Amino acid sequence: MTTPTALPPRLTEQIAFLVEIDKLKTVLRQTPIADGSRRENTAEHSWHLAMFAMVLAEHAPVPVDIARVITMLLLHDIVEIDAGDTFIYAAADPAVAAQQEADELAAAHRIFSLLPVDQAARLRALWDEFEAKETADAKFAKTIDRLQPILLNRVSGGGSWKVHSITADKTRRMVRALMPADSILTQYALALIDEAVTDGLLLPDPADV
Repeated sequence: MTTPTALPPRLTEQIAFLVEIDKLKTVLRQTPIADGSRRENTAEHSWHLAMFAMVLAEHAPVPVDIARVITMLLLHDIVEIDAGDTFIYAAADPAVAAQQEADELAAAHRIFSLLPVDQAARLRALWDEFEAKETADAKFAKTIDRLQPILLNRVSGGGSWKVHSITADKTRRMVRALMPADSILTQYALALIDEAVTDGLLLPDPADV
């Protein structure tokens, strides 16, 4: 993309970053949109998570800085421009998870480096915080990131659960690994899983078959 020669270098870098992240609109995820008509893309996913966080902030187990949470959620999957979307169930394989981490770290370095140095450092720090899952803000952001695809699979008629023959036990393990036990949103996610099994949208645990 050519830019007007009159633009200051800082603005030129920011515009280049904004044009680059438009590529998120082309990255397809496994989860369908609510009506089941197609798969969502990563840009849609990030926007939806930001809305989830804004609306559900009162249900965080401890107070969070919702502006920081929303920023994390808008940034968290930016690396998929280079790394692509890794299906969360596939990432349960340690080898897949290790490759995903390496690819995403390389992508984070390249993409955030398009920004002015100070802005790149600030936004990259929020991305790193989300990935570390240690602060209250990051834990709530992770909770939202896990809840949204469960809800969309449930309301869309099974979505990626049906396509990939996912079982309830695998889904519960994902919830318990990424969502705090004391959160009402965790209990809601587990209830959605139970309902999906009852309705034939999610395969029951192998021991129950």
